[in-house]
Amino acid sequence: MTSTAGDPAGEQQALGGQTVGVIGGSAGIGLEVARRSRADGADVIVTGRDPERLERAASELGAVGSAAFDADDPDALGQFFQGLPTPVDHVMVTAGRPTYGRVADMDHEQLRRALDGHLMLALEVARNAPGNVRPGGTLLFMGGTGARRPGVGLAIASTVTVAMPALVASLALELAPIRVNLIAAGFVDTPLSASLLGDRLDERRDELRATLPIGRVVGPADVAALAVHLMTNTALTGATYDIDGGQQLVS
Repeated sequence: MTSTAGDPAGEQQALGGQTVGVIGGSAGIGLEVARRSRADGADVIVTGRDPERLERAASELGAVGSAAFDADDPDALGQFFQGLPTPVDHVMVTAGRPTYGRVADMDHEQLRRALDGHLMLALEVARNAPGNVRPGGTLLFMGGTGARRPGVGLAIASTVTVAMPALVASLALELAPIRVNLIAAGFVDTPLSASLLGDRLDERRDELRATLPIGRVVGPADVAALAVHLMTNTALTGATYDIDGGQQLVS
């Protein structure tokens, strides 16, 4: 680790001298993880689907690299990893969004995309990790807690919720000494949550403030703090870490 430049207290930066790649780093949780990583001394490389939004994020962060592509495209994802000039220390994957709705109302292509956006993306990232992520580094994936209970319209979300911890545990053994972990979040106050809830957003925020044991809504900065901890604590691999403010306890 290296000391913070100009820091009179001489505090050390947890990610000093390291490089963090964030797939889906142009907004929401991914952008906040990139911000926190930069604040903790890392160089960052960010990717996103929207070139203009990605350019703004990369400029704000002072990113050492950025790449605009659809993370669900395995060829584009592979080209991104192959184009890295040197192996990175950590990769955080926040691309993708949850899929809700009755299976009978979806066609084959919608079902395939829903699964590809989570399970296949994680597998493709894992497939590209050896040689592109340094030994002892981290792969971090995002999952959820809300679909652990079955329900109408939750078939896809529940499948992904159950599958991801098992996948991460096996990948931790296959990819060792690269570490692999999963962050399982409840409601996080992001633009994606706003787009999913629409005019119900404020109602949901008020409900969570009133019912969650922590008395507030979980934000992207909370997830980013956990992500950086998982990057820096080298004893952690193959596990799922919930961050939902106690939402599962009161649902």
